[in-house]
Amino acid sequence: MPDNSASFTGDIPSHYDSGLGPVIFYNYADDLAARCRSLAPQKVLELAAGTGIVSQRLRRRLAPDCTLTVTDLNEPMLQLAMAKLSDTTNVTFQPADAMALPFADGSFDLIACQFGVMFFPDKAAAFREAARVLKPGGHYVFNVWAPMAKNPFAEIADLAAAEFFPADPPGFYKVPFHYGDPESVKGDLNDDDWSGIRHETVRQDKTIDDPEKFAEALVYGNPMIDEIRSRGGVDPDEVASAILDALRGRFGPPPLRMPLEAVVFTCRRH
Repeated sequence: MPDNSASFTGDIPSHYDSGLGPVIFYNYADDLAARCRSLAPQKVLELAAGTGIVSQRLRRRLAPDCTLTVTDLNEPMLQLAMAKLSDTTNVTFQPADAMALPFADGSFDLIACQFGVMFFPDKAAAFREAARVLKPGGHYVFNVWAPMAKNPFAEIADLAAAEFFPADPPGFYKVPFHYGDPESVKGDLNDDDWSGIRHETVRQDKTIDDPEKFAEALVYGNPMIDEIRSRGGVDPDEVASAILDALRGRFGPPPLRMPLEAVVFTCRRH
């Protein structure tokens, strides 16, 4: 796996936000925010907030007096989130490493994280930190992608890039799609920390309204673009074009519709 798997810098955040967000992130963000609202929290921490897609939805859905602390390891991503929520109240932003959170024990009654835990190098440590900063009885609500076979857009992007670099294929897509087995996730959740661990598979049938933009973002909207550039000899636009052709071949004719699948966990702190 690439060691820059969590390095969403440069132009990546804007492509991620506008090209990937509407297709693969918005609906799952709505789902996650609704689950958080149902728990009626008063102090919420968001981990790996990225460009604020979930942050916006949490702020709209949570009680007005609920405080929301938005964090991400990558400041360029966090800058976009800050811009989106610049006119809101009871929101603070802070760079933070999920494996070493800069908060006191029992600071929050809910933690939310959308498609972030897969990137944490030491997942068990990150879960322990989440438990530490939660109050007893608090909840951690997060989702992970199901395996790549259940999310064929990722399989298509991964295979298309590998055709250009058969001797050294970019490995980014192996990172977010390697953690889809609920038993693996539960194995990293310390039984001493959690009194209840529930998970639910959430499937979607999604229309790709702008296939060209989506294919471009599958290259430029994550660290795979850095892998392509570091290898050299291939125009990233060629990879995006190959992905577009594969998307059309798999899901066409228009409108292109594709399946998505994720697993949502709700864990209660002892």
